[in-house]
Amino acid sequence: MKIYTDPYLLQDFLRTSKKAGKTIGFVPTMGFLHDGHASLMAHARAQCDILVVSIYVNPLQFSPNEDLDSYPRNPQNDEQICAQQSVDIIFRPETLYDHNHATFIRVERLSTGLCGGSRPTHFEGVCTVVARLFGFIQPDIAVFGEKDFQQLAIIRQLVRDLAMPITIIAAPLIRDTDGVALSSRNKYLSPEQRKKAQSISRTLFHIQQEVNTGNTNIHTLRKLARNQLQVDELDYLDFVDPLQLTPVKDIVEPTQLLIAAWVGKTRLIDNIRLTP
Repeated sequence: MKIYTDPYLLQDFLRTSKKAGKTIGFVPTMGFLHDGHASLMAHARAQCDILVVSIYVNPLQFSPNEDLDSYPRNPQNDEQICAQQSVDIIFRPETLYDHNHATFIRVERLSTGLCGGSRPTHFEGVCTVVARLFGFIQPDIAVFGEKDFQQLAIIRQLVRDLAMPITIIAAPLIRDTDGVALSSRNKYLSPEQRKKAQSISRTLFHIQQEVNTGNTNIHTLRKLARNQLQVDELDYLDFVDPLQLTPVKDIVEPTQLLIAAWVGKTRLIDNIRLTP
């Protein structure tokens, strides 16, 4: 396993590899890796010759009041997980942006609601860093997790709109044994807060069960969900079309239920597919 910090050296190596007929798989991360990231790597590993994992805490996707400086880091554990998943290259740049960087990418419509409502600059930062990573690595496939469901939809739109010859693969959301969706930010939770966080996945599973038994009325389901949540502050609880992310009035087709909530000072997101 090689570790690159210089993006242009990595680009040269991968360009040569592609000329030799090698397929490139890519998993972008911000480090502090866990089993959820490992599942993304496993998906990519099975479909490429060279697997690249980037580890970069992207400052553009953090607003001034968010946790950029305190975002958890553990380089040694990151390397161990990458080695276990047979990663060929870790890309760990000090920065991805030149001092005169002036290009920023925004995907309209898909980025305005849900997380984009409370974090208005977040997805512009995500799209900008992903496009730059794609430029350096030029992967054939890239794997993103369904936990960040809105991000996945936005990246797919980005690749379509900019005609990038990259296949975007969605990997299933991975949960801990208590049902909480795996996230690097779970490290911030105290034992008491962890119990509150469990109410998010319990709520999702409860609503899924309601839909499975024939209850498809959005008003009723929303009320049930709000009553079951035990979080400190609810950011959103929305039923949306899985592709367009537009609100649905009734569940007559597969629908995605997405929740974002604060537990203490930690913002958590989770989602589930509802199929009538």
